[in-house]
Amino acid sequence: MNCHLRTLLDKAMTEAVESYTKDDETVPSGLKKRSRGSLTDRKKVFLHRASMLDELMEVDHFRTIYHMFVAALLVFVISTVAVDILDQGRLVLEFDLLFYTFGQFGTVIWSWICLFLYSLLVPYKVLSFWGSWYPKSKHKLLLSTCLGMFLLVSQTCVLCIFPIYVVNHYRLPPASSFIVLLEQVRFLMKIYSFCRETIPVVLQDESKEKNAKMPSLSLSSYLYFLFCPTLVYRDSYPRTPCIRWKYVAKNFAQFLGGIFFLYFIMVTLCVPVFKNLSKQPFSTKTLVLSIFHATLPGTFVLLISFFAFLHCWMNAFAEMLRFADRMFYKDWWNSKSFSNYYRTWNVIVHDWLYYYAYQDLLWLLKKRFRKGVMLAVFLISATVHEYVLTMSFGFFYPVMFCLFAFFGVIFNFMMNDKWTSPIWNVMLWTFLFIGQGIQLCLYCQEWYAQIHCPLTEKTFLGLVTPRSWSCRL
Repeated sequence: MNCHLRTLLDKAMTEAVESYTKDDETVPSGLKKRSRGSLTDRKKVFLHRASMLDELMEVDHFRTIYHMFVAALLVFVISTVAVDILDQGRLVLEFDLLFYTFGQFGTVIWSWICLFLYSLLVPYKVLSFWGSWYPKSKHKLLLSTCLGMFLLVSQTCVLCIFPIYVVNHYRLPPASSFIVLLEQVRFLMKIYSFCRETIPVVLQDESKEKNAKMPSLSLSSYLYFLFCPTLVYRDSYPRTPCIRWKYVAKNFAQFLGGIFFLYFIMVTLCVPVFKNLSKQPFSTKTLVLSIFHATLPGTFVLLISFFAFLHCWMNAFAEMLRFADRMFYKDWWNSKSFSNYYRTWNVIVHDWLYYYAYQDLLWLLKKRFRKGVMLAVFLISATVHEYVLTMSFGFFYPVMFCLFAFFGVIFNFMMNDKWTSPIWNVMLWTFLFIGQGIQLCLYCQEWYAQIHCPLTEKTFLGLVTPRSWSCRL
């Protein structure tokens, strides 16, 4: 009863706050979503709210869509079992591809521990030392410069070079590399948020009163931030009153189900098609047909990855940490423009890019060149995405970068929020289907081309030129 009453009360408070269309003095300043002041004064407000899919799952009609995906997974399992029995005469169910993809997991664990211990101790200690000595120091600029350089060098060595060394030296398979690199990016973004939110507070308090005691940094708050599903640092967040362990187990089970779903899609719909495709003579007809053949599995990969990671994984950790703000995504499937799709697909990353990249760049440029700043944010996001894929797959083929940085930017300005007709939602889904097909097709072709036609001599031109363009057996 207590959990339900608190949830209802917080939901009513959220709806009341969001109903205000202009700055009203009756609204407490801490609850206003955006202030009317400068760009740097605008802060993200965390509220008690559930994930949208959890609310939609309470509707029988929407839950049927979920049941359809579960039925599709059962069909994949049944078809695999039937093929094993008919071809082999026995039940095989070998998960060779899955074990290979997540191989060397021990290396992943110890490298993650190193990244975590550094992220927990070094930035916190540096900022704590700086915050305690900065008001009393006579050489504030020298102190800040020395500590800043130390933090920058340590960040470069531990969080930039070390993960790349681990991935390349131990030749980690794709999924294991993906975990290490995503954690590298996550820790970098979290540390930047911690510094970005803490340093201005120290400077502001010091400028108000020279003899004022600096705010003490809480290690427990910072530790909680490193695990909670947000990239924006706060000393405290809205918390749920209790942990629903059945809900946690359900989300972890659904996450594992999504992993197996992706495995069956790759084994059933992708590997048999693309394994020998690089051996055939290249032609425009073959490329176009393979792209449209990959649209269905590519769409499945998009939807299942979203559900498994952004919904199940994030909600499971949020529930265990009693993190109350579950808006990790919005209703991106209803988007009629790519600009709205980018804002609602991954709210966690969008918030970081908006508050720390877009807003800060606008502030530095004094609110000029908004389109140029938006383009810079797109390039930053596209570069990081391409970096993770390049290091995970072990080859350079900037398919996602081109689709994101070029076509994504064009569609963002062409299909904006002015268009409200449902036909634009159809257009958006059409472009998403084709884009996913292009990515899945070209990356799979390049993966097998790298296996069938390895480089005899490693040159820069050979490393940056896709092997699928010239591999013929």
